[in-house]
Amino acid sequence: MDSLDLLYGIVIVVFFAMIIGVGLYSRKNTKDVSSFVLGGRKVGPWLTAFSFGATYFSAVIFIGYAGKFGWDFGVSALWIGLGNAFIGSLAAWVILGKRCRIMTKTLNTNTMPDFFGKRYNSKALRIAAALIIFVFMIPYSASVFNGLSYLFTSALRLDRISNGYEICIIVMSVLAATYVILGGYMSTAINDFIQGMIMIVGITMTIICVLNYHGGLMSSMTELSKIPAANGSSFQGVYSSLFGPEPLNLLGVVILTSLGTWGLPQMVQKFYSIKDDKSVHTATVVSTIFAVIIAGGSYFMGGFARIFITEENIDTIKTASGGLNMDKIMPVILDQAIPTLLIAILVVLVLSASMSTLTSLVLTSSSTITLDVLADNVIKDMTEKKKVSIIRLLLAFFVLVSMVLAIYSYRSNDVYITKLMSISWGAMAGSFLAPFLYGLFWKGVTKAAVWASFISGVGITVSHLILSNGALFGHNFKFPTGLPINLASPINAGAFAMLFGLVIVPVVSWISPKLDKKVIDAAFKDMPKDIPARIDDIKADDIKA
Repeated sequence: MDSLDLLYGIVIVVFFAMIIGVGLYSRKNTKDVSSFVLGGRKVGPWLTAFSFGATYFSAVIFIGYAGKFGWDFGVSALWIGLGNAFIGSLAAWVILGKRCRIMTKTLNTNTMPDFFGKRYNSKALRIAAALIIFVFMIPYSASVFNGLSYLFTSALRLDRISNGYEICIIVMSVLAATYVILGGYMSTAINDFIQGMIMIVGITMTIICVLNYHGGLMSSMTELSKIPAANGSSFQGVYSSLFGPEPLNLLGVVILTSLGTWGLPQMVQKFYSIKDDKSVHTATVVSTIFAVIIAGGSYFMGGFARIFITEENIDTIKTASGGLNMDKIMPVILDQAIPTLLIAILVVLVLSASMSTLTSLVLTSSSTITLDVLADNVIKDMTEKKKVSIIRLLLAFFVLVSMVLAIYSYRSNDVYITKLMSISWGAMAGSFLAPFLYGLFWKGVTKAAVWASFISGVGITVSHLILSNGALFGHNFKFPTGLPINLASPINAGAFAMLFGLVIVPVVSWISPKLDKKVIDAAFKDMPKDIPARIDDIKADDIKA
């Protein structure tokens, strides 16, 4: 072991000791389901804001998305980061934050499926939502493992060790499971705050190094402007242009990664847990600034991929079939640009981003299955203590399954990070976004409309998955090429599923039987009077006033 290996080892051990220590400290606050899953709904604005951002941005964005979309779109990939900040963070908090906190407290719901069950008075909807989360949260968790491990094997030279990638994933799995099992939501929130601060320092350092490698911002832009378009277009400097070579496909990524947060259970859960309205305002500002730095910085940095991956080293990211493994782009860039002594900071940056996201995912999955499927359906009269115990057991199960899928993905060298995450986001956000959003504001949403959204979200995602994997599923279907938008992209399919849900929910609601008035009034009884739930709630006296 040389001195650098020793340095890396010390830094990582200190980091692991810190997060386990937080887990042990938070253990005293996990006596019942509400405290374990939501921190007792008493989490402050800074912890909530950093938890929102740290859950949002993981190794998936830093390694997978930044590399792929920086390669595809050049510096115009920055629009994705800005969309994440102002649509995925700012608009989400402004539009959803206050009303979500109030209605979920009124209905006494701990999970998103529980919200659907009580808001629409349907146990079947609650169970269906839980099963969708159960199935589609696992690919997302696996993508987080993948992004983390690709960097670890490169930066820490784990490829020198037999099965180094697999060992890395196993170690991460055990540590992530340990601290969330110990401390639940509060453990993840405190660790997210600490890890978020590390992410800000790390991303700032990394951007400076990447730009300085080619002589600064203007020199890097000049080099990028010399790269010809991949499709043979005569557009000069396309990768340094404002909207890049594929503006419609870029728009699809912005929609999926930004609007998607409005319908993802692990993100919405942050609105459940925040303690009061004043905290919502503070968290809105903090989470938006955090997103500008982390998401904007990651995609901007990835935009310079093509001046780091050249003819001389492109073989390092090629697959056995001759294609490009997009997950290896950022590790190659960072290997060139980051000084050896700073690699430890970079590793902790990605480790922080990944652990925070992973723990939120597995906590959401395990609590959903326990509270919305097992309790009162499979296991009758389940006590609070037993619920917490089963959640902890399922936490370990979800981590194990995600670990196995990540190892399979790596060995098959085909299921890239962006594919895994797009499948997950497309199905969940495509199913949940519309009925959740409309359900907070509009009394007219019906059960049939929610079912239509669930079916369309999962149906579009699964149908696209089958059609785009002909060799796997035994058919010869091919998506048409040469169009301004890539129909084969799971990202565009996910974006379409979300937008389709926003259309189909009001359409089906207008033609299907309405909910009982008592159910609706129970959900909206604590909503602020200055924000009517629908236009016909405004009375004549309000207008005169």
